[in-house]
Amino acid sequence: METALTRLTGVRHPIVQTGMGWVAGPRLVSAAANAGALGILASATMSVQELRTAVREVASRTRAPFGVNLRADAGDARERVRIIVDEGVRIASFALAPSRELIAELRDAGVVVICSVGARRHAEKVAAWGADAVIVQGGEGGGHTGDVATSVLLPQVVDAVGVPVIAAGGFHDGRGLVAALAYGAAGIAMGTRFLLTAESTVPDAVKARYLAATVRDITVTRAVDGLPHRMIRTELVDSLESSGRARTLLRAVRHAAAFRKLSGLSWSAMVRDGLAMKHGKDLAWSQVLLAANTPMLLRASMVQGRTDLGVMAAGQVAGVIEDLPSCEELIGRVMSEAARVLGALPEASPPPGPFP
Repeated sequence: METALTRLTGVRHPIVQTGMGWVAGPRLVSAAANAGALGILASATMSVQELRTAVREVASRTRAPFGVNLRADAGDARERVRIIVDEGVRIASFALAPSRELIAELRDAGVVVICSVGARRHAEKVAAWGADAVIVQGGEGGGHTGDVATSVLLPQVVDAVGVPVIAAGGFHDGRGLVAALAYGAAGIAMGTRFLLTAESTVPDAVKARYLAATVRDITVTRAVDGLPHRMIRTELVDSLESSGRARTLLRAVRHAAAFRKLSGLSWSAMVRDGLAMKHGKDLAWSQVLLAANTPMLLRASMVQGRTDLGVMAAGQVAGVIEDLPSCEELIGRVMSEAARVLGALPEASPPPGPFP
């Protein structure tokens, strides 16, 4: 299936595996790429050197195009961009809007720039700055999310920008791909569905919790870092929501120290990142500090398998996913189902009678 997304990136199928922290490592990314999708390597939870090593590992596993996801507000963003350029990575994706200068630097080096957005105005801004495509995530998506459904947000963005739009939030099968194409999207991006594959390195016990979840078990909470965050409701989430302010901030300080050690960032770099987070947002310093909770609580579950100590970001589709296919099986299934759905659609015919 050829779309504006496949032509832009060189992948075989209009499907994107999103850059999930602690999840989208070399094994998953290369498997998705080899199966014909656009695999995106998550770099926010890696040190700079770990990122370079991971990029080289993916390149050793596949000859297909793949991308790297970056935090535009990170203090070492330009250093990470340099790695992308030096290592010949073809696609850079951003969870937050990069600057006009950063987009230009990447595009001058021949790198395709894809920005994730959650609002029409954000899509218009990055498109005007030169982004090659946008991923638009509706409220059904996992992790940090908004409150506008994909079915409402997606056509708004498609109508507003002249670059390829990739739909995210609520997608897991071929029917969803056809629906996204009908709205005018060039493809779909999936996170939770790829997390629940054979090549995902998420521990089996954590995958089992996802598979056991129903749609009603997926909730949105601000208890982790002060921002809306979609995840599986657990006893830990209930505990976080009932914690007092002092206890919450103490936990955030501990997590900030732990994340600093893992990421290789200095305290000054973390403060700069905090200032960048506050810029243009109505965030208290306590909320900025709480942001350290996110990577560490995710690591506890996604890496260590501690569902009692970690949180499990999840799109609402987790409630309808029941298996763990390989990436090749998943993508083949999505594309086959999409073909069947398209083939079953009735041919359009002119309406009877005169219409104004």
